[in-house]
Amino acid sequence: MYSKTYTVTELNSYIKRVLDADNALAGLYVKGELSNYKIYPSGHHYFTMKDADSSLKCVMFKGSSMKLRFLPKSGMSIVACGKVQVFPRDGLYQLYVSDMIPDGIGELYLAYEQLKEKLQSEGIFDERHKKPLPRFPGKIAVITSPAGAAVQDILRILKKRWPLAGVIVMPVRVQGVEAPQEIAKAIREANETKQADIIITGRGGGSIEDLWAFNDEKVARAIFASDIPIISAVGHEPDVTIADFVADVRAATPSNAAEIAVPDMMEIYGKLLSANIRLRQAAAGRLKIYRQRLCDMSGKRVLQNPGNYINDKRIGLDRGTEKLIAAMQWKVAESKKRFLSAAASLDAMSPLKVLGRGYAIARHADSDTVIKSANDVTKGDKIKVRLQKDEISCVAL
Repeated sequence: MYSKTYTVTELNSYIKRVLDADNALAGLYVKGELSNYKIYPSGHHYFTMKDADSSLKCVMFKGSSMKLRFLPKSGMSIVACGKVQVFPRDGLYQLYVSDMIPDGIGELYLAYEQLKEKLQSEGIFDERHKKPLPRFPGKIAVITSPAGAAVQDILRILKKRWPLAGVIVMPVRVQGVEAPQEIAKAIREANETKQADIIITGRGGGSIEDLWAFNDEKVARAIFASDIPIISAVGHEPDVTIADFVADVRAATPSNAAEIAVPDMMEIYGKLLSANIRLRQAAAGRLKIYRQRLCDMSGKRVLQNPGNYINDKRIGLDRGTEKLIAAMQWKVAESKKRFLSAAASLDAMSPLKVLGRGYAIARHADSDTVIKSANDVTKGDKIKVRLQKDEISCVAL
C-alpha cells in the first residue's frame, strides 16, 4: 500500500513551492545560446537556452523585455539573469528571465550587477544621501582626462553660461588599470583642500570596457564620501555606470553636466531685468498712492490752519467740563437727599424721642439691663430710671 497518493496538480504545486523557497535558484546568471526565439503578440518572449549538452526553457515577460538594449535572435550567445520556477499546468520548470546581455560582455556585466547590488544593499544609492547643488557656484573642479573632448565641452559651456565661476581641471586617467585609483584620489584631494563648490567627474562615450573605471568600487566610495556635491557625467545618455547611481546628480553627457552645474548668465540677467522693471513699476504705483494721500490730507481743515484743531479741542474740553460739573452737582444733590431721608428715619426711631413724650426707661442698677415687667425685679433691687433729661435711682419694695 502507498503511504500517500498525490494528484498531478499537488505534485507540481509541491515542486513549485520547493523551487520558490530555494534562494540559490533566484538571481541566477546563465550563459548559453538562444534557440527557437519567439516574440508573441502579447509582448512576451519565449525561447530556449542551450549549450553542447543540455537545454533550458525560458520566458521573458513584456515588462522586462522593454528594457533590452539589443534585439535577441536565435543563435546569439547571451548571459541571462533570472529565477528558476515551475509552471504547474505543464509540469515544466523554466528560467524566468529579467534581463539579458550579449555574451561578449558577460563577465563585466556580472561584476557590474554584483557591485550594484552590494552598494544598493548598503543604502549608498538612497536619495537621502544626495546633496543639493549650490545655485551660484564660485569654483568648479573638473576631474577627467585633460586630453579628451569631454573636458573641452565642459569648459566651453561653463565659460559661456557662467564665466563668473573659476574652473579647476584636475587631470586623471579615465581608462585603464590606474584610472580608478587616480579618480578616487582626485575626489579626496578636492575635498581635503576645499578648492571647489561642485565637482564634475566623467568622460566621453565608449564601450563598457572604456567606461569601466566609473564602475569601480573605489570610485563609488570616494564619491559617496565626498562633502562636495558631485555631478557624474559618464559617456552618452544610454550609458549608466555605478558612479551615476552614487553621485548627487547624474548628467546625460559631459556637456549636460556643465549645464546642470551653473545657471545661464543670460537667463539670470533676463530675470534681473524683469525684476528691475517690476520693482520700478511697484515703486511708481506706491508713489502714486502716497501722492494721492498727501493731496487728500492737504485739503483737510487741520492742515490748512493748525489753530483750528486746537480751538476744536478747547471747545470740546469746555463742553466736557460743563457736563462733568453738572454730573457732579446732580450726584451731590442726590446724596444729600438720601442723607436727609436716612437721618429723619433714624431720628424717628430714636429712644430720646420716646422719652420726650413722658415715657421712662427702667434698668437694673448693677447690670444696666432694661426692666420690661414687674417679674424682672425683686424686693430690694436697685433700679435706675431714665427720664428725658435726668436719671433717678430707686429701690424695689
